[in-house]
Amino acid sequence: MSALGPVLISVVHAALGPVPISVVHVALALGVSVHVLLHKRDVNSAAGWMGLAWLAPILGSILYLLLGINRVRRRALSLRGTRPGGRPTRREDRADRDHELAPLERAGRRLTQRSTENGNAISILRNGDEGYPAMLAAIDTAETSVALASYIFRDDAAGRPFIDALKRARARGAEVRVLIDGIGGGYFNSGAYRELTRAGVRAARFMHSPLPWRMPFLNLRCHKKILVLDGRLAFTGGLNIGAENLLDAQPRHPVSDTHFRIAGPVVAQILEVFAEDWFYTTGEALRGEAWTPNLAPAGASTARIVTSGPDQDLEKIELLILEAVGCARRAVRIMTPYFLPDERLITALALAALRGVEVDLLIPRHSNHPAVDWASRAVLGPLLDAGCRVYLHPPPFNHSKLMTVDGAWALVGSANWDMRSFRLNFEIDVEIYDAAVVAAVDALIELRHATALTPGMLRHRSLPRVLRDSAARLMLPYL
Repeated sequence: MSALGPVLISVVHAALGPVPISVVHVALALGVSVHVLLHKRDVNSAAGWMGLAWLAPILGSILYLLLGINRVRRRALSLRGTRPGGRPTRREDRADRDHELAPLERAGRRLTQRSTENGNAISILRNGDEGYPAMLAAIDTAETSVALASYIFRDDAAGRPFIDALKRARARGAEVRVLIDGIGGGYFNSGAYRELTRAGVRAARFMHSPLPWRMPFLNLRCHKKILVLDGRLAFTGGLNIGAENLLDAQPRHPVSDTHFRIAGPVVAQILEVFAEDWFYTTGEALRGEAWTPNLAPAGASTARIVTSGPDQDLEKIELLILEAVGCARRAVRIMTPYFLPDERLITALALAALRGVEVDLLIPRHSNHPAVDWASRAVLGPLLDAGCRVYLHPPPFNHSKLMTVDGAWALVGSANWDMRSFRLNFEIDVEIYDAAVVAAVDALIELRHATALTPGMLRHRSLPRVLRDSAARLMLPYL
C-alpha cells in the first residue's frame, strides 16, 4: 500500500494538472467523512474509515469508495400469501404453547417478520458422505422445480454428480435455477457455472463483476447453502459442494460438516429466501405452483428461517443469538468453525455464565484460516474468566455451525460466529423448537475427544504469540 500511494498521487496530479493535490485530498476526505457519518453505525468502523481517508492521501478515500460503501439495495420479493388459492401458509405461534421460550419466539417473530411454522420434519445429515447422496436423490426425483444456492460449488468429484443431476432435471422438464457465489464459487474460473450454462441450465453468479462501481463483490458474499425441490423438500446447513467434504474418500484437506433435510411448511420460507436472491441477481421472479405449492404438515418440529445480510437483514442473526443467550436458564452450547464475535456477544455469554448457565463453546483446534485461530485466542480470555467452558476440537476441521439453548431450542445453518457472517455475508439459519431434534444437535456438539482450554493455557502463551493474536484481532471485521 505504501508503494501504491505515490503512484496514485502522480496519476491524480497528471490528470488534474494545476489543481493542488492537497485540495483533492481534503475534498475527498471531507466527502468520505460526511458519508461515513451519515451511513456507518459502528463507531470503530466509522473512526477507522475516516482516519484512513485523512491519513492516507487519495488512497484511503479510494479504498473507501471501493470497499467501504454498501451498494446492496435489494428489492424485497415476498412470496408470502401467494400460494395457490391465495391462502397463506398456516402459522401458529410457538409462544402460545411454550411459556419458557415465549420471549425468544416473540423476539424472533418481530425481528424476522416471519412466524414459526409447525408440522415440519427435520433430519440431520453428516458430511458429504450422507448429505450428497440424499440431495442427489432428491434432485433426481424432482418433478417441477429445483432451486440450488451454494457458496462453494466445485467441478470435482463432489460437484460433477450435482452438475449431471441438474442437467437431467432440466432435460425431463423441471425448472432449474442455480445460484453460485461470485467469490466462493471461483471468481476467475467457475467450472460448475460454465458446465451448467453450456448445458442450458439457468445459472447465475451472485455479486460477480469486474467493474469498479460493482466492487462490493469483494467483501459481500452469498454464504447460503440451499436446495429446494418442487417447493416441498429442502436441504440447508453448512455443507458446500466440494470433494473435501467426502471424508470416506480421505481427501487431503478433509472438512467435516452438518446439513439438514427439511420437509413441511417452513420450506416455503426457505424457497422465499432463494427467490429473493435469485430476483436480485437476475431480475426473474419465481412464482407459480411449480415453486410455491400448498404445504401439508410433515412432522412434529416447529421452525422458522432467519436471514442476515448487509441490507434489510443487517445483524438479525446476531440479534437473535443475543436474545437466545439472554433467555437461557440452564445451558448454552455452541459449535462454530470460526469464533470472532463482537463485544456484545462476548459480554452476553460471560453474563450467562455468571448467572449460573452452563456455557460450552466448541471450536477447532486448527481451522483452515490460521489468522482466525490467532484472533480467536485473543477474545477467549473474558469467557474463561467468567466461567464459560471452551473446548478445542481435534482434526478433521469441523465446519458445522450449531447452537442450542436449554435442550429446547436450536439454531443451525450457514452463519459463523464472526462479524463477516453477522454483518457482511448473506446468511440463512433455521430456528428449531423441538426437544428431540435439539437433543440430536446437542449430541453433535461432541466434547469427549476435545481438549479443554484453560485460562492458564492462554496466559502462558509467549509474548510474540500474544502480540500476533492481538494484532490478528484488529482484523476482526474482515476475517
